[in-house]
Amino acid sequence: MTTLRIPVYYDFASTLCYVAHRVMQSMADDLGALAIDLDWRPVDLTRLADWRRHAPIQGVRRENALRVARELGVPVRMPVEWPDSRHAHVVALGLPSAAKRAAWRERVWSGVHEEGRAIDEPRALAAMAADLGVDVLPRVTPAALRRLAAETRAARQAGVSGVPTFELGTFPMAGIQEPATMRATFERFSRHSRAREPT
Repeated sequence: MTTLRIPVYYDFASTLCYVAHRVMQSMADDLGALAIDLDWRPVDLTRLADWRRHAPIQGVRRENALRVARELGVPVRMPVEWPDSRHAHVVALGLPSAAKRAAWRERVWSGVHEEGRAIDEPRALAAMAADLGVDVLPRVTPAALRRLAAETRAARQAGVSGVPTFELGTFPMAGIQEPATMRATFERFSRHSRAREPT
């Protein structure tokens, strides 16, 4: 059975993306059985939606994210302000292997949403990078930031307006649901995709 790749657009600053990360981790066996590989793609949400760097996260937005986290059983430590996640994304884009990118996502998400680290502080980001033996500074360049901006523009053109978004063929599915709902969605997508494969 051929592997299906599902792009998943995310922003490290987003609590809902962290929740999606944990839910998808809990579904690793289901994804393996369906031969589905998630292709996590960082984007700058401030260029896709009405989010501003360093703006307070409060009101309905905060309540909604915390409610979803509670309902899905994912403990979170939500930032008070929207962090500048661009440098963490640049590192993710520059890492040479899927394994290193996965390790970086885990380190940054746990740093922000479990330990309360501020990823827009260079020293905090460098410390997380050092945990993995990654040198941050050479990777954060104007050219690398332009690449992140280009990735974000491409996501917008693909119909992405928020994060997390799972790209199921030509259908961008935003948000995260309980594992049973996600499993059923992936099963339908797998069936329909494989029905179109040449025999």
